[in-house]
Amino acid sequence: MIKKTTLAEDIAVQIRQKIRDGVYPLDARLPTEPELMRIFGVGRSSVREAIRILANSGYLKVLQGKGTFVMNVEGNEGLNRAFRSAALEELLEVRYLLEGRIVEKAALNRTTIDLENIAACLVDRKAKADAGELSLCIAADIDFHQQIANACGNSILAELYSESCKHMQAAFSQIYVDTSVFVQTHESHEDLYLSIREKDVDRARATLNKIIEHV
Repeated sequence: MIKKTTLAEDIAVQIRQKIRDGVYPLDARLPTEPELMRIFGVGRSSVREAIRILANSGYLKVLQGKGTFVMNVEGNEGLNRAFRSAALEELLEVRYLLEGRIVEKAALNRTTIDLENIAACLVDRKAKADAGELSLCIAADIDFHQQIANACGNSILAELYSESCKHMQAAFSQIYVDTSVFVQTHESHEDLYLSIREKDVDRARATLNKIIEHV
């Protein structure tokens, strides 16, 4: 059966080809929404969806108030396919390898602002867990760990972790029926935050191992 593409997908394909052909080179700013609407003869919603598709595929980066920029001429579609087809055990292994290094570096490199961001996510995670709001709790949990990744001082590690989190979030939505595991692991997440705050690398790594074992 032939899959029918949407208008937004067709536009995304055309923009992607322009990126690969060098019409929109690396770091270039794309035309504005009205200009893209005129170029492709479509409405605003189709343009926005096309941009979203390409941003999720790693080709574009949207900077609020500044515009949309080409961040990769090859995208990360192969990486996305690998994550989408991965079993939960494979996702957890990737998480263990990435996050193990991330928490160590975060404990050494975190700033005061990083700690504030991590702490805010920890509070939000607990509130959503206690309220039994599963989807919001999962999102808060992912945000907590992503803030730690952002604090590690390595933008590539943080970006790789962000990509893995998209698929981990989907997996959590399938395997958990309530927020009980998030309530049970609050103390260990709090301990992870404290170990990063205190720059205790060994404790951070040991605490992370305890957290992953609960999944």
